[in-house]
Amino acid sequence: MASQEAKRLVVLGASGLLGTAVARELAKRPVRLRLVGRRLPRVPQRGAAEIEVCRADLTADGAVAEAIEGADTVIHLAAYMAGPTAWRVAGTDVAAERVNVGTVRDLVAAVRARRSGDGPPPAVLFSGAMSQCGASAGGGRITSDVPDKPLTGYDQQKTDAERVLRDATEEGSVRGVALRLATLYSQGTDPVGLDQGVVAAMARRACAGEPLQMWHDGTVQRDLLCVDDAARAFGAALDAVDALAGRHWLVGTGRGTRIAELFTLVSRSVAAHTGKDPVPVVTVPPVAHAQPTDQLDFVVDPEAFHAATGWRAEVPLPDGVERACTAVAHERAATVSRPGETG
Repeated sequence: MASQEAKRLVVLGASGLLGTAVARELAKRPVRLRLVGRRLPRVPQRGAAEIEVCRADLTADGAVAEAIEGADTVIHLAAYMAGPTAWRVAGTDVAAERVNVGTVRDLVAAVRARRSGDGPPPAVLFSGAMSQCGASAGGGRITSDVPDKPLTGYDQQKTDAERVLRDATEEGSVRGVALRLATLYSQGTDPVGLDQGVVAAMARRACAGEPLQMWHDGTVQRDLLCVDDAARAFGAALDAVDALAGRHWLVGTGRGTRIAELFTLVSRSVAAHTGKDPVPVVTVPPVAHAQPTDQLDFVVDPEAFHAATGWRAEVPLPDGVERACTAVAHERAATVSRPGETG
């Protein structure tokens, strides 16, 4: 049991894929950990933390202020997730803006209202996306000095939220740090139903015997980061918050993988579990909700974050994808074997 003098850490968005992984990572510490989510967050099974779980709609009046009461650190992972393509929002989507930006404004307002001037301001760690810059010049790795030119509503909203946090840091209300994450995937450490990302989506299609469809020729590259490595990055940022405060940091593997290679890896990994031939990887016309960023390379240069924190990604992509496909295949097998259910 953590002592009453232990620091209080609050995770907003703790019931999602990233939030579940971050909660599991922070539970190893002797802290008071409050997990807040739209659904009731999962309690990590082992650890040193004293854990409190809360279910809350953070868009309700006063909900953020109540959630962060007494916090020394807030990890803001909440994002608009009304469906599997919810991150492809328009910049004018009011509901998405309320979650992606409004909750950050509420957080800053709540801190301002309660600041007494004694001690350091609370640390706020925020999850952003590597695609916020729009694209790197010449298609090379994205560096911290690439200017932001968001191409999607989601990226614009994340950038707006970062600006709110940066302004609050400059005025001394918070110590804000934004981690712009590479494309996340789960290796099955937590329930695979939480993962709506590209690796899990393609694994589910392959398990169903469906072709894996690309909206381009397959040469587009992505930096793919295991969510467990991302969770460790938040722990590393927490330990170096004073050195990181006031700016954004790129968090990824630094390695690009062509989408055709990724989909082929998923197809073969699933086939190894089903005993069937690998499903084909095919090119099709872009769907209606495709975004300009779907046609661009996104690979980050994480060296600045490594230099400041010592963090590096540890999970090799082939190993992580293999475990992800194993978890999805097991989930499907368990589902179709239940009486009265079909896959």
